[in-house]
Amino acid sequence: YIKNGLGAEWAWLGTAFALFGLFAGFGIGNMVQANSVADVLSSSFRISPWITGGVMAVLVALVLIGGIRRIAEVAGRLVPIMAIAYLTGGLIILASNLNAIPDALGLVFKHAFTPIAAGGGFAGAAVWAAIRFGVARGIFSNEAGLGSAPIAHAAAATDDPVRQGTVAMLGTFIDTLVICTITGLVILVSGVWTSGETGAALSSLAFESALPGFGGYVVTFGLAVFAFTTALGWSVYGEKCAEYLFGVRAIIPFRLVWVVALPVGAVAKLSFIWLVADTLNALMAIPNLIALLLLSPVVVQLTHAYFRREG
Repeated sequence: YIKNGLGAEWAWLGTAFALFGLFAGFGIGNMVQANSVADVLSSSFRISPWITGGVMAVLVALVLIGGIRRIAEVAGRLVPIMAIAYLTGGLIILASNLNAIPDALGLVFKHAFTPIAAGGGFAGAAVWAAIRFGVARGIFSNEAGLGSAPIAHAAAATDDPVRQGTVAMLGTFIDTLVICTITGLVILVSGVWTSGETGAALSSLAFESALPGFGGYVVTFGLAVFAFTTALGWSVYGEKCAEYLFGVRAIIPFRLVWVVALPVGAVAKLSFIWLVADTLNALMAIPNLIALLLLSPVVVQLTHAYFRREG
């Protein structure tokens, strides 16, 4: 959309976006996903990260290289089921801890602007660090401004870009304002936020402590399904970037590298994986945000025309 919207003289910006998007996919859509699944399976079932990474690589390879789409279809059908189970579990926990929610919200606002010395990922956080990690995790959650979602929405069967844009915005609302808010509140009201755990293991511990014998499984299996489908989805984004840069001949080599990267991400250090992902996300977002700013008059014009037409 950058080259077509801004003209040939801005083609370099589209090339920069494709280049950064190609590498960013290996962070947010590949290694982070494998690492999160490996982390939660290791803490819940003592499964070796190498085994988790290997199984994910085989399943993804069967879909991308072997063409066995049935696996992806089954996983796709499981996503809404696991999402409903996750949200239901979270709401049950919050409903049973209603009295703790005001204190949890107070904790969020209090320590959003003041340093805190606590365990786990909260240790020694300052205001600038809170903002930095908040923005980074927000982008990771909903990909707003990253430029990845348009790759998928461009393939939608619609005649109106504004209508499709409103559909795309719904994903941001659900991801961040609903799912992430519920997750954060569950972690706080369950009291495990000072346990020293981080990442997916912290969420699993929170659900398990509040719903013993059930909560941990919801997070574990839900995360496994979400991560698998995310790895497949981001492989499409990265593949399109590779095709834009190098042509169709790059598709098979890209898929091979994508599969190999999964076990590498599963065994790497969590902090290193997140650092790589955050850096690559920022590089990908920069050309996209520049293009959005330059094309904003067109967006305003189309949006006004759409709502006038729809009444």
